[in-house]
Amino acid sequence: MKDKTIFMQKFAVVVLLATICDLLWGSAFPCIKLGYKFFSISSDDTASQIFFAGLRFTLAGLLVIIFMSFVKRRFLVPRSMKTFGRISLLSCFQTILQYILFYIGLAHTNGVKGSIIEASNVFIAIFVASLIFKQEKLTSKKLIGSLIGFIGVVIINLKGLTFDLNIGDMCVFMSTFAYAVSSVLLKRYSTEEDTVMMSGYQFLFGGIIMTLIGLLLGGKLTVFTTQGIVLLVYLAFISAMAYSLWAILLTYNPISKVAVMGFLNPVFGVILSAIILNEGDIINIRSIIALTLVCIGICIVYMKDKLIHKSNDTI
Repeated sequence: MKDKTIFMQKFAVVVLLATICDLLWGSAFPCIKLGYKFFSISSDDTASQIFFAGLRFTLAGLLVIIFMSFVKRRFLVPRSMKTFGRISLLSCFQTILQYILFYIGLAHTNGVKGSIIEASNVFIAIFVASLIFKQEKLTSKKLIGSLIGFIGVVIINLKGLTFDLNIGDMCVFMSTFAYAVSSVLLKRYSTEEDTVMMSGYQFLFGGIIMTLIGLLLGGKLTVFTTQGIVLLVYLAFISAMAYSLWAILLTYNPISKVAVMGFLNPVFGVILSAIILNEGDIINIRSIIALTLVCIGICIVYMKDKLIHKSNDTI
Protein backbone atom coordinates (compact mmCIF):
# COMPACT_ATOMS: atom_id res chain seq x y z
CA MET A 1 0.00 0.00 0.00
CA LYS A 2 2.86 2.37 0.85
CA ASP A 3 4.58 1.62 -2.47
CA LYS A 4 1.32 2.30 -4.31
CA THR A 5 0.91 5.60 -2.48
CA ILE A 6 4.45 6.68 -3.38
CA PHE A 7 3.86 5.69 -7.02
CA MET A 8 0.54 7.56 -7.28
CA GLN A 9 2.14 10.69 -5.81
CA LYS A 10 4.92 10.86 -8.41
CA PHE A 11 4.76 14.02 -10.49
CA ALA A 12 4.92 12.12 -13.80
CA VAL A 13 2.09 9.78 -12.77
CA VAL A 14 -0.18 12.62 -11.62
CA VAL A 15 0.53 14.62 -14.78
CA LEU A 16 -0.10 11.62 -17.06
CA LEU A 17 -3.38 10.53 -15.46
CA ALA A 18 -4.66 14.09 -14.99
CA THR A 19 -3.79 14.98 -18.59
CA ILE A 20 -5.80 11.97 -19.78
CA CYS A 21 -8.73 13.25 -17.70
CA ASP A 22 -8.36 16.77 -19.11
CA LEU A 23 -8.17 15.47 -22.69
CA LEU A 24 -11.37 13.51 -22.13
CA TRP A 25 -13.15 16.43 -20.44
CA GLY A 26 -11.81 18.81 -23.08
CA SER A 27 -13.37 16.66 -25.79
CA ALA A 28 -16.70 16.71 -23.95
CA PHE A 29 -17.49 20.35 -24.80
CA PRO A 30 -17.45 19.97 -28.62
CA CYS A 31 -19.04 16.52 -28.32
CA ILE A 32 -21.92 17.92 -26.25
CA LYS A 33 -22.48 20.53 -28.95
CA LEU A 34 -22.48 17.75 -31.56
CA GLY A 35 -24.89 15.80 -29.37
CA TYR A 36 -27.31 18.71 -29.32
CA LYS A 37 -27.09 18.77 -33.11
CA PHE A 38 -27.58 15.01 -33.56
CA PHE A 39 -30.55 14.91 -31.13
CA SER A 40 -31.99 18.24 -32.36
CA ILE A 41 -31.79 19.92 -28.94
CA SER A 42 -32.00 23.70 -29.28
CA SER A 43 -29.67 25.98 -27.32
CA ASP A 44 -32.58 27.41 -25.29
CA ASP A 45 -34.13 24.01 -24.42
CA THR A 46 -32.60 23.67 -20.95
CA ALA A 47 -35.00 20.88 -19.92
CA SER A 48 -33.89 18.64 -22.79
CA GLN A 49 -30.25 19.49 -22.09
CA ILE A 50 -30.67 18.35 -18.47
CA PHE A 51 -32.51 15.24 -19.66
CA PHE A 52 -29.69 14.52 -22.13
CA ALA A 53 -27.09 15.01 -19.37
CA GLY A 54 -29.07 12.73 -17.07
CA LEU A 55 -29.00 9.93 -19.63
CA ARG A 56 -25.26 10.47 -20.06
CA PHE A 57 -24.50 10.22 -16.34
CA THR A 58 -26.85 7.30 -15.74
CA LEU A 59 -25.05 5.37 -18.48
CA ALA A 60 -21.68 6.50 -17.07
CA GLY A 61 -22.59 5.08 -13.67
CA LEU A 62 -23.64 1.77 -15.19
CA LEU A 63 -20.38 1.57 -17.15
CA VAL A 64 -18.28 2.08 -14.01
CA ILE A 65 -20.28 -0.39 -11.92
CA ILE A 66 -20.33 -3.11 -14.60
CA PHE A 67 -16.65 -2.72 -15.52
CA MET A 68 -15.38 -2.65 -11.93
CA SER A 69 -17.61 -5.60 -11.00
CA PHE A 70 -15.97 -7.53 -13.86
CA VAL A 71 -12.47 -6.48 -12.73
CA LYS A 72 -13.10 -7.42 -9.09
CA ARG A 73 -15.09 -10.56 -10.02
CA ARG A 74 -17.96 -9.59 -7.75
CA PHE A 75 -20.94 -7.29 -8.12
CA LEU A 76 -20.00 -3.87 -6.84
CA VAL A 77 -22.51 -2.62 -4.26
CA PRO A 78 -22.41 -0.07 -1.41
CA ARG A 79 -21.40 -2.01 1.70
CA SER A 80 -23.72 -0.22 4.14
CA MET A 81 -26.42 2.41 4.50
CA LYS A 82 -23.68 4.77 5.67
CA THR A 83 -21.90 4.27 2.34
CA PHE A 84 -25.15 4.83 0.45
CA GLY A 85 -25.68 8.07 2.40
CA ARG A 86 -22.20 9.22 1.45
CA ILE A 87 -22.86 8.36 -2.20
CA SER A 88 -26.11 10.36 -2.13
CA LEU A 89 -24.42 13.42 -0.60
CA LEU A 90 -21.50 13.18 -3.02
CA SER A 91 -23.89 12.87 -5.96
CA CYS A 92 -25.85 15.94 -4.88
CA PHE A 93 -22.71 18.08 -5.26
CA GLN A 94 -20.63 16.28 -7.89
CA THR A 95 -23.36 15.50 -10.42
CA ILE A 96 -26.76 17.01 -9.63
CA LEU A 97 -25.94 20.53 -8.37
CA GLN A 98 -22.75 20.98 -10.39
CA TYR A 99 -24.19 19.98 -13.74
CA ILE A 100 -27.70 21.42 -13.40
CA LEU A 101 -26.16 24.79 -12.50
CA PHE A 102 -23.58 24.41 -15.25
CA TYR A 103 -26.08 23.48 -17.98
CA ILE A 104 -28.50 26.26 -16.96
CA GLY A 105 -25.56 28.67 -16.85
CA LEU A 106 -24.31 27.74 -20.31
CA ALA A 107 -27.82 28.30 -21.69
CA HIS A 108 -27.55 31.96 -20.61
CA THR A 109 -23.88 32.76 -21.22
CA ASN A 110 -21.35 32.18 -23.97
CA GLY A 111 -18.76 29.43 -24.08
CA VAL A 112 -15.83 31.83 -23.66
CA LYS A 113 -16.99 33.26 -20.35
CA GLY A 114 -18.23 29.85 -19.27
CA SER A 115 -14.77 28.34 -19.78
CA ILE A 116 -13.03 31.10 -17.84
CA ILE A 117 -15.50 31.09 -14.96
CA GLU A 118 -15.39 27.28 -14.81
CA ALA A 119 -11.58 27.44 -14.57
CA SER A 120 -11.98 29.30 -11.28
CA ASN A 121 -12.93 25.92 -9.77
CA VAL A 122 -9.22 25.38 -9.13
CA PHE A 123 -9.10 28.38 -6.77
CA ILE A 124 -12.41 27.46 -5.17
CA ALA A 125 -11.33 23.84 -4.61
CA ILE A 126 -8.07 24.95 -2.96
CA PHE A 127 -9.81 27.56 -0.77
CA VAL A 128 -12.59 25.18 0.31
CA ALA A 129 -10.12 22.38 1.12
CA SER A 130 -7.73 24.72 2.95
CA LEU A 131 -9.84 27.35 4.67
CA ILE A 132 -13.19 25.63 5.29
CA PHE A 133 -12.46 21.92 5.69
CA LYS A 134 -8.80 22.34 6.82
CA GLN A 135 -7.65 19.33 4.77
CA GLU A 136 -4.39 20.99 3.73
CA LYS A 137 -2.43 24.23 4.13
CA LEU A 138 -2.92 27.20 1.85
CA THR A 139 0.49 28.32 0.64
CA SER A 140 1.65 31.23 -1.48
CA LYS A 141 3.06 28.93 -4.15
CA LYS A 142 -0.33 27.28 -4.56
CA LEU A 143 -1.90 30.70 -5.06
CA ILE A 144 0.85 31.90 -7.43
CA GLY A 145 0.76 28.71 -9.50
CA SER A 146 -3.03 28.78 -9.69
CA LEU A 147 -3.05 32.46 -10.68
CA ILE A 148 -0.55 31.89 -13.51
CA GLY A 149 -2.55 28.91 -14.76
CA PHE A 150 -5.77 30.94 -14.62
CA ILE A 151 -4.17 33.72 -16.67
CA GLY A 152 -3.37 31.10 -19.28
CA VAL A 153 -7.03 30.07 -19.43
CA VAL A 154 -8.09 33.73 -19.79
CA ILE A 155 -5.60 34.29 -22.62
CA ILE A 156 -6.78 31.35 -24.70
CA ASN A 157 -10.36 32.65 -24.34
CA LEU A 158 -9.64 36.34 -25.01
CA LYS A 159 -11.36 36.41 -28.38
CA GLY A 160 -14.91 37.67 -27.94
CA LEU A 161 -14.59 38.06 -24.17
CA THR A 162 -16.87 40.55 -22.45
CA PHE A 163 -16.91 41.33 -18.75
CA ASP A 164 -20.61 41.91 -18.06
CA LEU A 165 -22.09 39.35 -15.68
CA ASN A 166 -25.58 37.83 -15.84
CA ILE A 167 -27.56 35.05 -14.16
CA GLY A 168 -25.95 32.47 -16.42
CA ASP A 169 -22.46 33.51 -15.35
CA MET A 170 -23.49 33.27 -11.69
CA CYS A 171 -24.91 29.77 -12.21
CA VAL A 172 -21.65 28.59 -13.79
CA PHE A 173 -19.71 30.17 -10.92
CA MET A 174 -21.91 28.47 -8.30
CA SER A 175 -21.31 25.15 -10.06
CA THR A 176 -17.62 25.53 -9.22
CA PHE A 177 -18.51 25.54 -5.50
CA ALA A 178 -20.42 22.30 -5.96
CA TYR A 179 -17.35 20.81 -7.66
CA ALA A 180 -15.08 22.01 -4.83
CA VAL A 181 -17.28 20.49 -2.13
CA SER A 182 -17.49 17.21 -4.06
CA SER A 183 -13.67 17.07 -4.25
CA VAL A 184 -13.40 17.56 -0.50
CA LEU A 185 -16.06 14.91 0.19
CA LEU A 186 -14.37 12.41 -2.14
CA LYS A 187 -11.02 13.05 -0.48
CA ARG A 188 -12.56 12.62 2.98
CA TYR A 189 -14.40 9.40 2.08
CA SER A 190 -11.37 7.89 0.33
CA THR A 191 -9.90 6.75 3.67
CA GLU A 192 -12.82 4.37 4.24
CA GLU A 193 -14.51 3.81 0.87
CA ASP A 194 -13.71 2.54 -2.61
CA THR A 195 -13.66 5.86 -4.49
CA VAL A 196 -14.23 4.30 -7.92
CA MET A 197 -17.28 2.45 -6.59
CA MET A 198 -18.55 5.72 -5.11
CA SER A 199 -18.01 7.51 -8.42
CA GLY A 200 -20.01 4.85 -10.26
CA TYR A 201 -22.98 4.91 -7.90
CA GLN A 202 -23.01 8.69 -7.50
CA PHE A 203 -23.19 8.98 -11.30
CA LEU A 204 -26.03 6.45 -11.41
CA PHE A 205 -27.96 8.18 -8.62
CA GLY A 206 -27.33 11.68 -9.95
CA GLY A 207 -28.06 10.67 -13.53
CA ILE A 208 -31.44 9.19 -12.61
CA ILE A 209 -32.36 12.34 -10.64
CA MET A 210 -31.31 14.62 -13.52
CA THR A 211 -33.23 12.49 -16.02
CA LEU A 212 -36.37 12.77 -13.90
CA ILE A 213 -35.90 16.53 -13.45
CA GLY A 214 -35.46 16.92 -17.20
CA LEU A 215 -38.62 14.93 -17.86
CA LEU A 216 -40.63 16.91 -15.27
CA LEU A 217 -39.51 20.15 -16.93
CA GLY A 218 -40.66 18.85 -20.30
CA GLY A 219 -37.33 17.66 -21.65
CA LYS A 220 -37.26 14.96 -24.32
CA LEU A 221 -35.27 13.52 -27.20
CA THR A 222 -37.27 13.36 -30.42
CA VAL A 223 -34.57 12.42 -32.94
CA PHE A 224 -32.45 9.26 -32.69
CA THR A 225 -29.56 8.49 -35.03
CA THR A 226 -26.66 6.05 -34.92
CA GLN A 227 -24.28 9.01 -34.64
CA GLY A 228 -26.21 10.41 -31.70
CA ILE A 229 -26.30 7.10 -29.81
CA VAL A 230 -22.58 6.49 -30.37
CA LEU A 231 -21.83 10.02 -29.17
CA LEU A 232 -23.98 9.55 -26.05
CA VAL A 233 -22.06 6.37 -25.21
CA TYR A 234 -18.75 8.22 -25.72
CA LEU A 235 -19.87 11.06 -23.44
CA ALA A 236 -20.78 8.48 -20.80
CA PHE A 237 -17.35 6.89 -21.25
CA ILE A 238 -15.72 10.30 -20.75
CA SER A 239 -17.43 10.74 -17.39
CA ALA A 240 -16.85 7.16 -16.28
CA MET A 241 -13.15 7.09 -17.14
CA ALA A 242 -12.15 10.65 -16.27
CA TYR A 243 -13.91 10.87 -12.91
CA SER A 244 -12.70 7.41 -11.88
CA LEU A 245 -9.09 8.39 -12.59
CA TRP A 246 -9.62 11.77 -10.91
CA ALA A 247 -11.06 10.04 -7.84
CA ILE A 248 -8.00 7.79 -7.65
CA LEU A 249 -5.68 10.81 -7.88
CA LEU A 250 -7.58 12.57 -5.08
CA THR A 251 -7.22 9.49 -2.92
CA TYR A 252 -3.42 9.68 -2.91
CA ASN A 253 -2.70 13.40 -3.41
CA PRO A 254 -3.60 16.78 -1.88
CA ILE A 255 -6.58 18.43 -3.56
CA SER A 256 -4.49 21.45 -4.62
CA LYS A 257 -2.00 19.33 -6.59
CA VAL A 258 -4.78 17.55 -8.45
CA ALA A 259 -7.05 20.58 -8.90
CA VAL A 260 -4.35 22.72 -10.54
CA MET A 261 -4.12 20.15 -13.34
CA GLY A 262 -7.69 21.14 -14.21
CA PHE A 263 -6.39 24.27 -15.96
CA LEU A 264 -5.51 22.02 -18.91
CA ASN A 265 -9.20 21.18 -19.32
CA PRO A 266 -10.37 24.46 -20.96
CA VAL A 267 -7.13 24.68 -22.96
CA PHE A 268 -7.78 21.24 -24.45
CA GLY A 269 -11.44 22.21 -24.85
CA VAL A 270 -10.53 25.17 -27.08
CA ILE A 271 -8.00 23.15 -29.10
CA LEU A 272 -10.31 20.15 -29.56
CA SER A 273 -13.24 22.42 -30.46
CA ALA A 274 -11.07 23.90 -33.19
CA ILE A 275 -10.36 20.39 -34.49
CA ILE A 276 -13.80 18.77 -34.09
CA LEU A 277 -16.04 21.77 -34.77
CA ASN A 278 -13.65 23.64 -37.04
CA GLU A 279 -13.82 26.66 -34.75
CA GLY A 280 -10.72 28.75 -35.40
CA ASP A 281 -7.04 27.94 -35.69
CA ILE A 282 -5.64 24.97 -33.80
CA ILE A 283 -2.18 26.45 -33.28
CA ASN A 284 -1.77 30.18 -32.72
CA ILE A 285 0.18 32.46 -30.45
CA ARG A 286 -2.62 32.60 -27.86
CA SER A 287 -2.86 28.82 -27.50
CA ILE A 288 0.93 28.48 -27.22
CA ILE A 289 1.18 31.20 -24.56
CA ALA A 290 -1.84 29.81 -22.69
CA LEU A 291 -0.52 26.25 -22.61
CA THR A 292 2.91 27.51 -21.52
CA LEU A 293 1.44 29.52 -18.63
CA VAL A 294 -0.73 26.61 -17.51
CA CYS A 295 2.32 24.32 -17.47
CA ILE A 296 4.35 26.91 -15.53
CA GLY A 297 1.53 27.24 -13.00
CA ILE A 298 1.37 23.47 -12.53
CA CYS A 299 5.14 23.25 -12.05
CA ILE A 300 5.08 26.02 -9.43
CA VAL A 301 2.44 24.19 -7.39
CA TYR A 302 4.56 21.02 -7.53
CA MET A 303 7.84 22.76 -6.64
CA LYS A 304 9.43 21.86 -3.35
CA ASP A 305 8.77 24.62 -0.83
CA LYS A 306 12.48 25.29 -0.33
CA LEU A 307 12.85 26.16 -4.02
CA ILE A 308 10.38 29.02 -3.93
CA HIS A 309 9.70 30.08 -0.34
CA LYS A 310 10.77 29.44 3.18
CA SER A 311 8.84 26.89 5.18
CA ASN A 312 6.78 29.64 6.85
CA ASP A 313 4.99 30.71 3.66
CA THR A 314 1.62 29.37 4.76
CA ILE A 315 -1.23 31.83 5.02
